[in-house]
Amino acid sequence: MNLRKYLPGKLGKKSVTIPVVRLSGAIAASGGPLSKTLSLAGIAPLLEKAFGNKKAPAVALVINSPGGSPVQSRLMYQRIRELADENEKQVLVFVEDVAASGGYMLAIAGDEIFVDETSIVGSIGVVSASFGFNKAIEKLGVERRVYTAGKNKVSLDPFQPEKKADIDYLKKLQLEIHQVFIDMVEARRGAKLSDDPDIFTGKFWTGIRAKEIGLVDGFGHVGTIIKQRFGKDAELKLISQKKGLLGRGGTSGVSFGADAAATFVDTSIMTAEEKAMRARYGL
Repeated sequence: MNLRKYLPGKLGKKSVTIPVVRLSGAIAASGGPLSKTLSLAGIAPLLEKAFGNKKAPAVALVINSPGGSPVQSRLMYQRIRELADENEKQVLVFVEDVAASGGYMLAIAGDEIFVDETSIVGSIGVVSASFGFNKAIEKLGVERRVYTAGKNKVSLDPFQPEKKADIDYLKKLQLEIHQVFIDMVEARRGAKLSDDPDIFTGKFWTGIRAKEIGLVDGFGHVGTIIKQRFGKDAELKLISQKKGLLGRGGTSGVSFGADAAATFVDTSIMTAEEKAMRARYGL
C-alpha cells in the first residue's frame, strides 16, 4: 500500500535544514589561534561550508559585532555576496546585541536583515583614535629620537605634538573610506532607506528606529523566522570549526613559545578594545 497517497506531504518528506554561521566579535586581521576577532581568514572556511550545502535554499548569518577594520569588514562582505551569487542562496541576517560600523557592513550582505527591538544598529561612519604622549615623556625627561627618509614617515606620531596638516590628511582618508561605506549601504538597501539626514552621520539606533529609517527589514530571531519561512519542521545547523586542544578552531597542538605568548597579548589587547567599542553603544 502506498501510504503517501493518504498522507500527502507527511511520509518521506525531509525537513529543510538551514546552515547558520555566527559572526561575533570585533573585526580585525586574524591574530592567531587564540584570536577572538572576526576576519576573512577566520570565517572563510565556515562560509564555504555553509554555502556549499546544495539542498539549503538559504544561509543564515547571526551577527553580533561593534565593528572594527574597514578592510576586513569589506572583504567578508564581498565573500558572502560572491558565495551567495555563485550558489544561488538567499542570505538572511539576524542581529543580536549590535551590528554597528563594520558590523553593519557585514549585515548589509544579507538580502534581509532582522533585529531585536533592542538591538543597536548603524554607526555608518569612520573613526580613528589614539593617545598623545608628548607631554608625558617631556615630564619624564625622555627624549624622542626618530630618523626617517621621507618627510611624512612619522605623521601622527603619538610622541610628538599634533600637526594640522597630518590631521587634515587623516580626515581626507576617512572621508574616502566613509564614501565607500555609504555607497555600499545605498547599493544594498536602495529605496528601503528613508530620507533621514542622520543615516550616514555615524549615529546609531535601536532596532525599532533602524526599521523605521530602512536600515533593517523586520524583527525576529533566527529560529522563529526560519520556521516561518521554511515550515515548522525546518532545522538549523550551526556551522563551526573543529576544536583543537586549545578549544579554538583550527588548532590541533599546544605551543608555549614566543608566538603563543605574543598571541595571548594581542588577544588580551583586542578583548579590551572590543569592550571599549561595545561600551560606546551602551553594551
